[in-house]
Amino acid sequence: MRFRPCIDIHNGKVKQIVGGSLKDAGDSAKENFVAEADAAFYAALYRDAGIRGGHVIILNSPDSPYYQKTRQQAFLALRTYPGGLQIGGGVCPENTEEFLNAGASHVIVTSYVFKDGKISWENLQRMEAVAGKEHLVLDLSCRKKDDGKYYIVTDRWQKFTEVQVTLALMEELGSHCDEFLVHAVDVEGKAKGIETELAQLLGSYGKQPITYAGGIGSMEDVEKLRICGRDCVDFTVGSALDIFGGTIPFEVLVGHV
Repeated sequence: MRFRPCIDIHNGKVKQIVGGSLKDAGDSAKENFVAEADAAFYAALYRDAGIRGGHVIILNSPDSPYYQKTRQQAFLALRTYPGGLQIGGGVCPENTEEFLNAGASHVIVTSYVFKDGKISWENLQRMEAVAGKEHLVLDLSCRKKDDGKYYIVTDRWQKFTEVQVTLALMEELGSHCDEFLVHAVDVEGKAKGIETELAQLLGSYGKQPITYAGGIGSMEDVEKLRICGRDCVDFTVGSALDIFGGTIPFEVLVGHV
């Protein structure tokens, strides 16, 4: 179980937002924190602490007027900590090589692979061919439907797919990627507790690295994730960290795991 830091970038700024609030229309989101420092500051912080495998997320769509500013911040982070960060947000075969050449250890993909509500095996094969399995992270970020099951969501977590998150799915997809990233979208950015049922599911897999994100608001939540995830699910903490305006000291968290 490892701490994986994050750098979420929206409208050209490092932010912490409530995940389900993100909208393309007007590039709006409910903000928990807007940083005065740029993305390079956070990348250097993680680099100097020796923490690898964090993720940089571009939260604006490519047709947003803010996209270029957001993208520039993402590249600034990658170049500050080459080989130490992953990148996601609008990743496709056309830009993968540029991200990897800029210093990303992995590219994170959701919407390109989970297209039109289903898995596009053709697109997955394209991504695997361009990035290489060893540089590919599949984002299984999900929300719970009324049937009590978790389904992958795309397009900045606004669109439900027909793809249910199961052990069988992870088994099937695992041969095409190096890691999984899973945001529990319904609790993302709220710092009010983890999705224990989802954490238990992820902890049952145990074959590849999985990073869980969403709802961690205290060290007690970190411990709960350790138990639910059988000590094999990595995690990220956003809004609850003091470097993002929260109460969990960054140094304490780094020293705890």
